[in-house]
Amino acid sequence: MADEIQLLSEHIANQIAAGEVVQRPSSAVKELLENAIDAGATEIQLIIKDAGKELIQVTDNGKGMSPTDARMSFERHATSKIRNIEDLFKIRTMGFRGEALASIAAVAQVEMKTRQGISETGTRIVIEGTEVKSQEPCAFNPGTTIMVKNLFYNVPARRNFLKSNTTEYRNILDEFTRVALAHPQITFRLWNNGAEQYRLDGDTLKARIVGLLGNTYEKNLVPVEQETDILKINGFVGKPQASTRTRGMQFFFINGRFIRNSYLNHAVIQAYEGLIEKDSFPFYVLFLEIDPAKVDVNVHPTKQEVKFEDDRLMYTYLMAAVKHSLARYNIAPSLDFTLNAEIQQMPAVRMPFTEQQQEETRKGYLFNTFSDKGQAHAIERNDSLKHWKALYEIAQTPTAANIASNVPVEAEQTQVQSTILSGSQTEGKGKGSMMLVHGNMLAATVKSGMMLIHIRRAQERICYERLLREWNNESAASQRILFPASYELAPQDALLLQEALPDLVRMGFDISPFGKNSFVVQGVPPGLQAGDEKNVLDEVVEQLKHESPDAIGRRTDMLLANMARRLSTNIQAVLQPEGQQALIDELFACSQPELTPDGRKTFVMLRKEELEQMLG
Repeated sequence: MADEIQLLSEHIANQIAAGEVVQRPSSAVKELLENAIDAGATEIQLIIKDAGKELIQVTDNGKGMSPTDARMSFERHATSKIRNIEDLFKIRTMGFRGEALASIAAVAQVEMKTRQGISETGTRIVIEGTEVKSQEPCAFNPGTTIMVKNLFYNVPARRNFLKSNTTEYRNILDEFTRVALAHPQITFRLWNNGAEQYRLDGDTLKARIVGLLGNTYEKNLVPVEQETDILKINGFVGKPQASTRTRGMQFFFINGRFIRNSYLNHAVIQAYEGLIEKDSFPFYVLFLEIDPAKVDVNVHPTKQEVKFEDDRLMYTYLMAAVKHSLARYNIAPSLDFTLNAEIQQMPAVRMPFTEQQQEETRKGYLFNTFSDKGQAHAIERNDSLKHWKALYEIAQTPTAANIASNVPVEAEQTQVQSTILSGSQTEGKGKGSMMLVHGNMLAATVKSGMMLIHIRRAQERICYERLLREWNNESAASQRILFPASYELAPQDALLLQEALPDLVRMGFDISPFGKNSFVVQGVPPGLQAGDEKNVLDEVVEQLKHESPDAIGRRTDMLLANMARRLSTNIQAVLQPEGQQALIDELFACSQPELTPDGRKTFVMLRKEELEQMLG
């Protein structure tokens, strides 16, 4: 019987290894940019065509390579940084020239031109699918240029799995943003399909953040600086008003390398506790410097996931540093009068309140105004307030009116109580009695028992089906807003919103591009609360970020469901029996009354037998 196990050829082995490092065009961009930084470049230019599928070109003014090093950089396991196993845990650079070039050359047509400053001529190498086509001297400026053409030309299956040009270019922008943020002192240029997208001169970190992500961050940045024996933290966090409902504007750098770490992210979120809404995400660009021996960066091939020697200590230091910065700049003020010497020296603090002073105060006009009967603000000096606790508890009881409006508490209670009484005593055309429960549910009796309806979810289903009808008939109305709102996004998010504009217009938004990465909103769907358009658009962008390739056809459902959720907040509509009956009628006129668009129950039925069984 013939032997079946064989060694893979070097060509196939290289292609398999390339899949671990070069998963998409952005992977190649990341590796080439990091190589340029390791070469000591102060100016880096990135040129992209067809979202990186046709061309990725990186040019730097770094130290260049000798002819031998240029050839060796395309060999697997070639490195200038590691000599023994201990060196693996002490790497402070981004990478090394040969780390990914072999993988890139295995799945693309690569041309490199490089020259060292001390050399009179440079070297030009052309490689296709690991095969060296030519190597020759050439005239070239000091530095290196690498052109990656026709990525995955020899692996058609992998090329077919690439997503749309918009998505792939977004991923390239993500990598470019991370590298440019990590090195604000380096000048960067980015060209896409012949148009210059970025011209970032070497500057401070704050200027780099504004240049990359937009002017909205200029006045919303809070500096963070903290240094301990173990950890050094510096960078910026955003003020609470700069938080958004989209992820992606959170950047951690460990020793200059971008990382993802949900544990550290949670530490920053905790520092904002009570300052931002539950579903919002703060902005931050934070650099953590730590002994390389205390962090393992080789957990994942892309080196974006790391492990720390002491996670809990990192968590505590980071949360404390962010909290301290927010308090220091009066974002989260912490009042401690004992630390203020001026307050401590005031007479009201230093001098005791003697009995004589108390007696003089009682005789004063102000005291009598508030304590004598017949005055506007009289306070009864007897037991009339001994039941204050019960009164307080009644006043604090949540009601539907309290949820929906700012009506005074006494008026709310009267209104809700009358609603409950009238609802419980009215049969409503023989369809059973109704009653509000806890302000957000509606109980209605039916022949077979009782039905409990979740008001907001029912409104969500009703609103969704109305929006769907308008969408299909292309009859959605748009309500003009008094003051048009400007809406600026990060470049990669602006690409997503631009792609979804036709759908948003069809839903009733009047929104159009307004300059680079900015949009102006002049109209919204009827019923949307003033100022809520930013939250809606944030949620749309966040959902588009996580949209799977086969979900394009379901984008309509996603957008309509999101809008229905936003419009289903009218508790006032069911405070009267007529509104309650209308809610029930509209819900059961829907094609799918049992569930919300995202599959949550709108009501439950309790049969009479079940109720009797509950009562024994």
